Amino acid sequence: MGAVKLQLPLPKNVDGVTLDPNPDWSFDALLVELNSIEKKLNGSSKFPLPFIKAESRELSASKNNSQRGFIMQVSDDDVEDVERNNKDEVGDHFVLGRKRFACDEIYLSDSDHSEEGLGIELQHDLMDKVGLVESALSELAHEHQLTIAEEMRDQLSALEAEVMDENEKLASTLERVERNTEAQREMSRKFDMQYQRKIAEALDDHLTAVQRDHEHRSQIEERRIRDDAAREEAKRKEKALQEEKARQEMIRAEAKVQARLEAERVEKEKAAALEAERKAAKEAAAAAEKASESLMNAPSEANKVPKDVTSHKHSAAGNTIRASENAQKLEEKRLMIYNEIASQNEALGSGSNKACRKYEMEIARRIRTITGTKENVRVKADELIKLISDSTCPQSISIAMFAQKVVSLCVNPTGSFNSAVYAYGRVIVLVTSKVPLAMDILIGELNKVCIYAVPKYIIYSEAAFQTKEAYYKAIGYTEEDGKIESTDSYVDRLSAYMKLYGALVQTEVEGCQNLHGLREGWAWIARFLNVLPANLYTAAALQAFLEMAGFALHKRYKTQFRKMLDVIAKDFLTALKDRGDAKLNKVIVNIRNYIESNQFLKEPEGWRLRSNLESHNFTPESDHQQQYGYQQNRYYY
Repeated sequence: MGAVKLQLPLPKNVDGVTLDPNPDWSFDALLVELNSIEKKLNGSSKFPLPFIKAESRELSASKNNSQRGFIMQVSDDDVEDVERNNKDEVGDHFVLGRKRFACDEIYLSDSDHSEEGLGIELQHDLMDKVGLVESALSELAHEHQLTIAEEMRDQLSALEAEVMDENEKLASTLERVERNTEAQREMSRKFDMQYQRKIAEALDDHLTAVQRDHEHRSQIEERRIRDDAAREEAKRKEKALQEEKARQEMIRAEAKVQARLEAERVEKEKAAALEAERKAAKEAAAAAEKASESLMNAPSEANKVPKDVTSHKHSAAGNTIRASENAQKLEEKRLMIYNEIASQNEALGSGSNKACRKYEMEIARRIRTITGTKENVRVKADELIKLISDSTCPQSISIAMFAQKVVSLCVNPTGSFNSAVYAYGRVIVLVTSKVPLAMDILIGELNKVCIYAVPKYIIYSEAAFQTKEAYYKAIGYTEEDGKIESTDSYVDRLSAYMKLYGALVQTEVEGCQNLHGLREGWAWIARFLNVLPANLYTAAALQAFLEMAGFALHKRYKTQFRKMLDVIAKDFLTALKDRGDAKLNKVIVNIRNYIESNQFLKEPEGWRLRSNLESHNFTPESDHQQQYGYQQNRYYY
C-alpha cells in the first residue's frame, strides 16, 4: 500500500507568524507573504538588530519555481499503529490537513532531500555576484530557515500528538456517550415495560372491578326478580286459598240443603215403607216359610247362622238377604256415604260440567295405563291424587269418578287385568291414604255391583221375585239387548270383582295405611264361611279371593289360616260336592288343589312389582304378622 497523507490542523500563528489558511498559493502571493514574514522576523526579539535588513530581498519569479504545499505523509505501518490504538473511533485511516507556511525564499518539501534542493538554490545564488554582507546575510537567512523548519517540524509533531490525544479523548468520549445512550435506552425500555406493566395491572384491576360490579348488580337484579316472584306466588296462593274457602263454603251450604232434602225424603220413604209393610205382611210370612224350607234342604254346616247373622226381609223389595250383622252395618254405613256423595254430585250437576267430564277422561286414562312396575304405580298414583285434589272439579265428583273407573276394570276382564290386579290394589291404597273418603266410596261401589264382596247372599223366592230374571238382576246379572247375560259371563265378572277385592285387602305399602287391609280380609273369610251357602257363585268368589289374598293371609295368620283352610276342605267343599252339580266339579278341583298343594305358600304371579318393564329383580313387600282368635270353627271379627 502507498503512503497515506495525513492533513493535520495547524495553529493559525506560531510566534506571531500567521499560518496560511489557504493551501493554494500563487507565486505572486507567495512573494508577498515571504516579504511580510521577513518584516515580522526582523521586528521579532529572536533576531539581533545588526542582521535586520533594511530592505527586503525581492525574489524574482521563475518558471522553474512551482507552488508546493507542506505535506505530512504517514506510512502504512504508522496507520496500522494508529488503528490499533484508536479502534472503532477513527476508522481505517485518517488524514491530517495540509498547511503551507510562507517562508522567505525557502521551499519546504515533504521529502527527506529538502536540504539538497536548498543547496541547489544556494548554488544558484552563489553564482550571482553578490557582496560579503549580502552573502553573510544569505547564509544567516539560510540558517534561520533551517531553524524555522526544525521548529515547525517539532511543532507539527507536537500538534500531531495533541491531535492524536484529542482523537483518543474524542473516541473515549464517544464511547462513553454510546454507553450512556445505551444505558438510557435500556432504562427507557425498563421504564416502558414497568409503565406497560402498571397499565396492564391497572386495566386488569379496572376490569375486575367492573366484573365484580356487574355480578353485584346481577345478584341484586336476580334477588329482586325472586322477591317479585315470591310476592306474586304468595298473592296467587292467597287468592287460591280464598277461592277454595269460598268453594268449600258453597259446598257445605249445598250439602246442608241436600241433607235437609234427603232427610225429608227419608221420612217420606219411611212412612211409605210402613204402609207397604202392613199391606205385604201376608206375603212376607209366606216368603219366610219358603226360606225355612230352603235352609232345611241346604247342607247343615255351610248354612249355620251365628248370633251376629240375621235374615232381613225387605217387604218392599220382596227378597230375603243373608249376611252377618257386622257386615250389614258396615254395608249400610258405606251405602249411606255413597248415597250422600251421589246426591251431592247430582246437585252440583256433575253430568253437565264439561270440566268434570274432562277430568273423568283423564282419570280413566291413567287407571287404564296402570302396569305392574314400581315407577308406573308411583307416577299413576301421584297423578290421580293430583287430579282428585284439583279445585277445578269438586272433590266429591272426582272421588266418585275414581271409584267407578276402578270397579269398571272388572267388566270384561282380560289377561292384562290378571297381571296388573296387584298394581291396581297398590294404586288404590296410595290414593286412599291421601284421600280417605275414596276408600269408602270405592268399597261401596264394589258392594253395589258384587254382593259377595260384603259378603251377603240373596235367597231366591217366588214370592219375592216374580221371575228368575228378576232374581238374577238382584244378585248382579246384567242385561244386554233385553237378554240376561250367561252364567259363565257372570261368574267371570264375579271372579274379577273378588280378585280386585282380594288384591286390595292384602296390599301393604310401607309408609301408608291400608284403610281396608288384611284385617278386613280375615273378617270377610270368617263371615263368608259362617253365613253364605255353598253354590257355584260363592265357590267362584271364594276361589278368586284365596288366589289373591291367601299368600298374604298365611304370612300374617299362619296356623289360624291353615285351620280356616281345613274348614273349607271339610265343610264347604263337601257341601259343594253334595249338591251333585256337574258345573261345580271344576271349582271344587281348583279349591282342593289350592289347599292340598299348598299354593298359598307360593307368591302369586305379579305379587311383587317389577323395578321396570324388563327387570326380574323384585323388592319384597313388608311382612307383618297379626293373630286373630279361632274357636270351634267359628271366626269372629
